[in-house]
Amino acid sequence: MTVEPAVSSFDHRKTAVRLKSELMAVREQIIIQAQIRMDAWRPAIVNDNFIDDAANLAHYLALRSYDLRHMQQALSSLGLSSLGRSEGRVLPAIDTVLASLARIAGTIDNSYPDPATVMNGRATLEQRKIEIFGRDPAGPATRIMVTLPTEAAFDPGLVNKLIANGADCARINCAHDNPTLWLSMIGHVRNEAKKLNRDVRIAMDLGGPKFRIDAVSTDEKTRLRKGDRFALTASFREKSDMIEATLSPATLLNYLLPASKVWINDGKIGAHVLSVSDNRAVLEVFHAREKGERLKPEKGINLPGAELDLPALTEQDITDLDIVAEHADIIGYSFVQTPEDVQRLAGEVIRRRAGKPMPALMLKIETPLAVRNLPHLIVHAGGRLPVAVMIARGDLAVEIGLERLSEVQEEILWLCEAARVPVVWATQVLDNMVKDGAPSRAETTDAAMGQRAECVMLNKGPYLAEATAFLDRVLRRMDRHQTKKSPHLGPLQSWQEEQAR
Repeated sequence: MTVEPAVSSFDHRKTAVRLKSELMAVREQIIIQAQIRMDAWRPAIVNDNFIDDAANLAHYLALRSYDLRHMQQALSSLGLSSLGRSEGRVLPAIDTVLASLARIAGTIDNSYPDPATVMNGRATLEQRKIEIFGRDPAGPATRIMVTLPTEAAFDPGLVNKLIANGADCARINCAHDNPTLWLSMIGHVRNEAKKLNRDVRIAMDLGGPKFRIDAVSTDEKTRLRKGDRFALTASFREKSDMIEATLSPATLLNYLLPASKVWINDGKIGAHVLSVSDNRAVLEVFHAREKGERLKPEKGINLPGAELDLPALTEQDITDLDIVAEHADIIGYSFVQTPEDVQRLAGEVIRRRAGKPMPALMLKIETPLAVRNLPHLIVHAGGRLPVAVMIARGDLAVEIGLERLSEVQEEILWLCEAARVPVVWATQVLDNMVKDGAPSRAETTDAAMGQRAECVMLNKGPYLAEATAFLDRVLRRMDRHQTKKSPHLGPLQSWQEEQAR
């Protein structure tokens, strides 16, 4: 019995004509919308080298304002490249697809753009990565940032081991230690990097406003469980029927409203506000482990949804900038949320570095407001100084919810690629390994996913050097398979033995 081949009713030419018309209309609107954004952004761009990057970001935001899913499927049926990889150079990517559609449709009224214009967005991002995080021709494509412990101020051997194991950038958290120890760490990093012939950069994170539990009315052994009530207050009462805690800064009490949520200690305790009166809020715990969680001083506090009108740059930060602006290659900006925040720090840095090369600003994205304002933050920072973005996944997860974290971190990666801005993948990367010496399966996968960023950050811990070497190996393996989200399609090695059987 002979089976006749199925005849497809799909008309490639008609589909190409329709898609070409739709995409041309989208392109025209993208140009109009992008120009409106650029007119608003232009006064903030002092550095003319950033104009093209800002324009591409404006084109990308306009492109992503459309629902293009139906178009993506149709383009795929024609064997054309996806518009989903257009971040680096939006208009040339669209023009390349239009030229291919024209040929499938039987016309040649659209010419292909120069391939160099399609790829130069990626080349610019690569150059920015090298300028900010250093050159490492023998290492993985993604740089490794390590957070220095206090011991690094006294033990140059530890610093040497970190650099030898693959650290490209040494991070100093200015919320801890002191200027004397910071300068000692910097000296050890510079000296050991020179010995090893490595280009290692110094990142210094400003402490920023600290939203913390200040004091607790009971001893640390007391635990809070689901259903328990406690009070956040300006001052302890002489007699109280519940645990009380004060906040730093005390003005956080002004943002507590009935039914609002409060998260403490990186989300280990979740509570909602029952009532507020006389500088005192009563809360009930709705999230805690079965054995309970301790309410302790110095633990961080998050108020999701509250747009805190507090300065990102504190008086202590301004004092610290005298040292930070002098010695840091990268300045980490905690709690940055608005263009005004960016302008203030940029102004302080420029005033201190007049006539000297400028450090990069690393915008730490920690709140929903920072996410919403990210295009403006990038333009106001990149328009004056080199800029990078850190996805601060710890605070961000608490603020926006774990369910949204994966989605938002992907969107930040896309947005920053469109602006040619390097990204740092941060918070709890290989956390178990750094602390206990052995990684979990899940965090190993997370570390591999970090390869799509330009830099991955490790926090401090007793096994930091070992985790650095492990991360270096993971990133090298992933480099064989992809750049950003574009697969290389090299030969797979895991099943080669099957062919030999």
